[in-house]
Amino acid sequence: MADIALSPLAPAGGFPALPVIDGVRFAAAAAGVKYQGRADVMLAEIAPGASVAGVFTQSATRSAPVLDCQAKLGQVEDTDKGFAILVNSGNSNAFTGRNGTAAVERITARVAETLDLPQTHVYTGSTGVIGEPLPDDKITDMLDQLRDELAEDAIAPAAAAIMTTDTFAKGASAEIEINGTPVKIAGIAKGSGMIAPDMATMLVYIFTDAQIVQDQLQALVSGLNEGTFNAITVDSDTSTSDSLIAVATGASGVEVGGDSAFEAALHGVMRELAHQVVRDGEGATKFVEIVVNGAADDADAKRVALSCANSPLVKTAIAGEDANWGRIVMAVGKSGAKADRDKLGIAFGDIVVAENGWRAEGYSEEAASAYMTNQEIKITVEMGVGIGSATVWTCDLTHGYISINADYRS
Repeated sequence: MADIALSPLAPAGGFPALPVIDGVRFAAAAAGVKYQGRADVMLAEIAPGASVAGVFTQSATRSAPVLDCQAKLGQVEDTDKGFAILVNSGNSNAFTGRNGTAAVERITARVAETLDLPQTHVYTGSTGVIGEPLPDDKITDMLDQLRDELAEDAIAPAAAAIMTTDTFAKGASAEIEINGTPVKIAGIAKGSGMIAPDMATMLVYIFTDAQIVQDQLQALVSGLNEGTFNAITVDSDTSTSDSLIAVATGASGVEVGGDSAFEAALHGVMRELAHQVVRDGEGATKFVEIVVNGAADDADAKRVALSCANSPLVKTAIAGEDANWGRIVMAVGKSGAKADRDKLGIAFGDIVVAENGWRAEGYSEEAASAYMTNQEIKITVEMGVGIGSATVWTCDLTHGYISINADYRS
């Protein structure tokens, strides 16, 4: 696959400086799973006493690594032993049958042996081409090197190693004080295409030195996921490999169960990573926020928002900087949500283009078209039938998306 140009929506300044999280070390290496001349495997070693939570794709064809992680989640075989996460890019180990399950078994066994861990404490993730056997020997051959190169400040190389069609590595962090003691959060993600809500649609790994028991961390991550990774879409396609794993090492000694400041900080990190995935959407030139208010309930509001965000007609109009608000009307109507044509309102940014089921009085095509030239677009839909609301984020659909995906396996 040809090199892909950096997304015009990439964060200024490149990969951010993330804080060191006590209790976790990282390493990355070039195993040659698919890509040549770049790191494609990352290993995270986690200290004993940590809590591990996760959410995963609900795809009926989810990958062997996803099924293995789901089976292990919440298990602590030995409290004196830590955990590990190993991720490869270039091959998703999905739709690989018994061969895929066996590959995960071999990888997790070798990681466990290399780091002296129970095998049930080893989580894996794979991302890339579907349906091709994973050359797991290339990964296991690198484990000694990965172990020897583990470092607490190597999260940036780890983030780069998990990329596929991504044009930039994704990272976000937060630092807060709770009762006078600092608490840190750092997260990395990969994702660019095959992005649609059904958990999330990417790989995400978040680490914090906060202390929180597993069931509380799980509830927190699952709840925050709905308004972050489960509220983005690039192309309406749900991946077989989506995984979000959150680790709380407890190294700070600060108990955060039920703490609103920690919840807000974690939400901010998750939302920022989700937004970065959209900003790196394959071929994207516009970052789009769609807000729906006044729906019958929140579920209907999200149904409308996703109908707009996933519509090829809406997305191509945005790409062409065409203020074609009739396509929003279409998307609302097809969503299946409760709607009243004569109460519907639509705005592009602060420009009201339609209200009460009709083109707004004083509507200016010139002003609306000028607004559509911005890199960041906000579309608001007022349903007028209730108090439900939702926000989702998406990007435009350009020829670049076709170009990237047409030769993805070549």
